[in-house]
Amino acid sequence: MGIEEKLQELRERNERALLGGGKDRIEKQHQMGKLTARERIDMLLDKGSFVEMDRFVVHRCNHFGIEKQKIPGDGVVTGYGKIDGRLVYVFSQDFTAFGGSLSEMFAKKICKIMDLAMRNGAPVIGLNDSGGARIQEGVISLAGYADIFLRNVLASGVVPQISAIMGPCAGGAVYSPAMTDFIFMVKNTSYMFITGPDVIKETTHEVIDKESLGGAMAHNTTSGVAHFASENDEECLLMIRELMSFLPSNNMEDPPYKDTGDDPERVDDDLNYLIPDDPNKPYDMKELIKAVVDNHYFFEVQPHFGQNIITGFARMNGQVVGIVANQPMVLAGCLDINASIKGGRFVRFCDCFNIPILTFEDVPGFLPGVDQEHGGIIKHGAKLLYAYCEATVPKVTVVTRKAYGGAFDVLGSKNVRGDINLAFPTAEIAVMGPDGAVSIIFRKQLAEAEDPVKEKEKLVAEYRRLFSNPYCAAELGYIDEVIEPRFLRKRMIQALDSLKNKRDTNPPKKHGNIPL
Repeated sequence: MGIEEKLQELRERNERALLGGGKDRIEKQHQMGKLTARERIDMLLDKGSFVEMDRFVVHRCNHFGIEKQKIPGDGVVTGYGKIDGRLVYVFSQDFTAFGGSLSEMFAKKICKIMDLAMRNGAPVIGLNDSGGARIQEGVISLAGYADIFLRNVLASGVVPQISAIMGPCAGGAVYSPAMTDFIFMVKNTSYMFITGPDVIKETTHEVIDKESLGGAMAHNTTSGVAHFASENDEECLLMIRELMSFLPSNNMEDPPYKDTGDDPERVDDDLNYLIPDDPNKPYDMKELIKAVVDNHYFFEVQPHFGQNIITGFARMNGQVVGIVANQPMVLAGCLDINASIKGGRFVRFCDCFNIPILTFEDVPGFLPGVDQEHGGIIKHGAKLLYAYCEATVPKVTVVTRKAYGGAFDVLGSKNVRGDINLAFPTAEIAVMGPDGAVSIIFRKQLAEAEDPVKEKEKLVAEYRRLFSNPYCAAELGYIDEVIEPRFLRKRMIQALDSLKNKRDTNPPKKHGNIPL
């Protein structure tokens, strides 16, 4: 065979591999409103940057007649490319080939790029669209999943791991995405669950459809498993690109700097009047966040879950920051189980990848209730506390209004190694709110008063005078500076600049035992 024949054979093999499961199945994928595995990669990565690996890999199974069906690539496209000029590794499951089911060789392909990502300090992005384990291969396919799970754990905190659920993801297949840093889902075409509706109906007699059980909005609003929901494949992939613009390639690098052109000295006079005079009246914390960050742009993470706490990324004078903020518009900004889990995981991610944490605090405490107590608010609230205590990245906190009780301690206070702690003149820092405090401190005096209502009003006013301000905390050094709200952007940027060479460490240990 001459060189021309060999080149022709190579071209023909490439053409067959690029077709995956064939034109009919590709057409069916499109009819379901889904892109193919290769189309997704092309949209995700910089144009022309993708380098495919293991294109000609096929399975080695000889059971149940599957030995007669061999598709080049074996149901997953793997390789590397660039996003905004930075290296990433990617695998994209191909539903047109064996339903994207995982085989021994399928798993080996994924493990190969995960190993390369770790060695080269680059993120891993997985585009999931799979029917699960390839049943014909039995325990070999299960072992393949375990090989991937192990790499997810070893890569955790070393390189960012992103999962996009762009089709079915059931059974053991859901555990790998669950151990990655961020999960994207597509409305109406993706779902995740351990056991599907049929098994649930058979075992518990509960009737539910796939979308309600494990669809994009179920996991974005109720379970908190997913972080983002998109309308279609295209939007999902563009959102991943946007997220990646905030993340470093690995734990040894800083996040990418970007000159936003926004004046670091910019002041916003409207912020002086954002906090209502009535301490019980809500306001939108997102207005405050957007007012101070570069170009008013805030990339929110988990916007549909635990909405009493806000998490996300922004830039301050070009520097990436992670933002955690109470939201007075929802549950008065109280911390509850969902908010604690959401906030704790986000803080730990930022700490893993050298992203400074800005905290905007207006919290009346932890949400009371039997469901919260029996649901383990003590343990879950401790996760958020643990995360803040453990974090060694720069931590800047501003108390905008209420900072009551243990919640004040949790959210980046001086005593959990907060670096710079600011407060607005509207800040109220105390063990609890005036009404509750007066009822406890002056219980006997109120019981003996001729007019308990008037007496309580007088005592509450006195308590407010003493504690409903930031100055007691400032006098004791728990607050570094009380500032006019309009200067918040400038002060936070100055604080971050002063902390750019911060060095802090935790005691040597294998790892801590976070209250899971």
